[in-house]
Formats: sequence, C-alpha cells, structure tokens
Amino acid sequence: MAPARLKVFQASLGFHETVVAASSQAAALRAWGVRQNLFAEKLAALATDPAAIQAALADPGEPLSRPAGSSAPFAREPKGVPHVPPSRKRAAGVKTTEALKRPPPPAKPAQDRRPLDRAEAALRALDEARAREEDEFRQRRKALDGQEAAARVRYAAARAKAEGTLARAKAAFERAGGETDAEPGDRR
Repeated sequence: MAPARLKVFQASLGFHETVVAASSQAAALRAWGVRQNLFAEKLAALATDPAAIQAALADPGEPLSRPAGSSAPFAREPKGVPHVPPSRKRAAGVKTTEALKRPPPPAKPAQDRRPLDRAEAALRALDEARAREEDEFRQRRKALDGQEAAARVRYAAARAKAEGTLARAKAAFERAGGETDAEPGDRR
C-alpha cells in the first residue's frame, strides 16, 4: 500500500497561525485538536506560503505555529508575540492617541424617579387595601357561619319541640275519636 499523499493545511487559532502536513482535512483537524470543521467555516484552508509548506512537510502530522501577523518561522514552540493590527487594538479596548484626544461623551442627566416611585407606592397601597378588604370578608364570613350554625341549632330545637306538641295534639285528637288519616289541608 502506497503512503498517503500529504497536503499542507493552514489555520488561525487564537493568536497563532498554524500549519500541519496531513493526508486529509479530518486528519489536520485531529492534529490541531479541534472538533469543529474549520474548513467549512472558512477558518482553515490549503497552505499557499512556500515557507509554511516546507516547514510542515519537514515534520508531517505535527502542528507548527507562529505568532499571528508575524513572519517568524513555523515551529513546535513559537517565539515572539502576535502582531495585533490597530483595528483589533480598538476592539480589545486599547485606546489609541486619537481616542485619548476625543472628549468623553457627556454624562446622561439623572432621571427624575419621582413619578416611578409614586406609581410603585400607589400599587403597594392598592394591594394593601385589597388585603385588608379580604381580611374583612373572612371575618364577616366567619361571623355569618357562626350565626348560621346557631340558627340551625335553634331551628332543630324548635322543630323538636313543635313535633312533640304535634304528637301530643294528635294523640289527644285520636283519643277523642278523630281520624288523623286526612292531610291537614283536606279538612273541612
């Protein structure tokens, strides 16, 4: 079996440019230790720099790198610091002399919070009033339940007394010879 033909792939990873000689894009991604497909995202491609190709082919399968933006040789342990273009400096929060000359933007005026405070207080007062009202309803419901229970007891006692009176009157009526089969409304 013939050895696989090597290709040299290049990518920017963090602050470093990297190259690797590998048989495929998948092999290059494994060598870089990356799971995402940098080639699909246009963050990696075939190398075109002859010095990068020569360095990678001298050490196949081994990722080599150099600081981003530098012309340093590719190596296993890159030396030097990355070159950050001015646009990246501003994005990273480094102020340029032009930015230092500009006056700071005017401070926002303090907002009047009083209307918001009044609206929040009105809502709290409304909630508190409703809680008091609910408490009053509970107290009135409890008192009404007590009155209803007392009325039931009075009714039961009065009905028992009335039934006793009816039973005695019926017994006296029957002893006197009256008939009690007819309904009370049928008598004439």
